[in-house]
Amino acid sequence: MASGRAWLLLLLLALGVVLLRAGQQPHFVEHTIATHLAGGYQVVVSDLNRDGKPDLIAVASGMSELVWFESPGWQRHVIASNFTQMINCVVLNSGTRPAIVLASGFSNEASKSAGNVWLLEPDGDAHGPWKVREIDRLPTSHRLRLADIDGTGNPVVINAPLTDARAMPPDYRSRTPLVYYRPGEWQRTLISDQNEGVMHGICVTDWGGDHRDQILTACFGGIHRYQLQTGGRWERTELAQGNPSPWPKCGTSDVAVGHLGGRRFLCSIEPWHGNQIAVYHEQKGEWVRQVIDDSFQDGHALVTADLNRDGRDEIVAGYRGRGGGLVYYAAEDDQGSRWKRYDINIGGITAASCAVADLNGDGKLDIVCIGSATANLVWYENPN
Repeated sequence: MASGRAWLLLLLLALGVVLLRAGQQPHFVEHTIATHLAGGYQVVVSDLNRDGKPDLIAVASGMSELVWFESPGWQRHVIASNFTQMINCVVLNSGTRPAIVLASGFSNEASKSAGNVWLLEPDGDAHGPWKVREIDRLPTSHRLRLADIDGTGNPVVINAPLTDARAMPPDYRSRTPLVYYRPGEWQRTLISDQNEGVMHGICVTDWGGDHRDQILTACFGGIHRYQLQTGGRWERTELAQGNPSPWPKCGTSDVAVGHLGGRRFLCSIEPWHGNQIAVYHEQKGEWVRQVIDDSFQDGHALVTADLNRDGRDEIVAGYRGRGGGLVYYAAEDDQGSRWKRYDINIGGITAASCAVADLNGDGKLDIVCIGSATANLVWYENPN
């Protein structure tokens, strides 16, 4: 009898811990990795020196050097120099050594944007300097991502320019190209030019669960999904129209995919550099829009992950206006009908980009974020 009561007490204690974890304020320990990253724009997590630990690449538009920080001490190394207006990069890890594809020469105005696309390869070990060669020029080259579009295990590099080369502010009315490069060939291949206006964000996801990536785009026309079909044809599907305001305050700025248990959801920043965080749930084949926050100013960072290990993905989002901020949204039910906001850092980082990874090998997902006006790179350690 006593043994049964003891087991019951242990069960109740475990249940209490789970309930406490589900309802507690998320807590992150802040570590500043670097400062003086002028115009910080993107942070990329990758094991550059192949030691099994995740390193960090900082892309800063106001700097001429592309730099990385070596885990676990975060020593700073220069990959290559003499760039202008760097904007995005990806790391290829398929060979014996990593390679980086970098976009620079960026401007919101296509007539002022060279749109350089570079291939960087180590000249020896990863500590640099790396060899650099130009592989393309496409005005307003903006978002670079890797995607395994055909399920071969050999990803291509997606390049999503911000606008068409002929687009003019403030309306940017034109059709914006979406292209890719196959490593080794480095020939530009058009996916589509059907998106209209500013195309600010893309998300690569295995939408169908068939080990083939599809591409979600966020533009003035809303959220669209691109899937490679047999014969090399691309199928474009509209998922949502985004913010319903008139052009050019319409559509979406960034998009990410998350899951609540087995149920998929979309989240986005709306409109371009906007004030809204929107969540979309599929109901009878339609993606229904729910605005969960409209207080942002210059929203710019967005990622999803199960940070508290409860089986539900949280939303991490950041903005660059009003001193900047990084916040966290947790669903309060499996349907995602209610979301609770928690502030991670308000006023200390003008969040331009964030990523999620286990940076210290403790099995918990951390957040790393780069600030634009604050020019800092910050690791938010997850001790929960």
